[in-house]
Amino acid sequence: MTIVQIEHPVRDYATWKVAFDRDPVGRQASGVRRYRIYRPVDDPNFVAIELEFNDLARAEAFKRSLEALWRSPQAAAALAGAPRARVVEVVDGEAY
Repeated sequence: MTIVQIEHPVRDYATWKVAFDRDPVGRQASGVRRYRIYRPVDDPNFVAIELEFNDLARAEAFKRSLEALWRSPQAAAALAGAPRARVVEVVDGEAY
């Protein structure tokens, strides 16, 4: 499984979530199988997101689309700092 991990501060989580839910990059059509959003318990204005893909090529293409979006003026209202995204692969794991 391939994952695009994203981390960044947000001005206001509720505002950011509305923008995320509008889905300007088209997650499902781009191959995202599932997403998870995390927030540190001590920082409600920081988010970490995991987007799961079946293949590396679609994950890398989606990451490039996100980076283009983040450079646009429409993204500025929800972001409080520069997002960081990277493509990672699950190489091991176990459920307890």
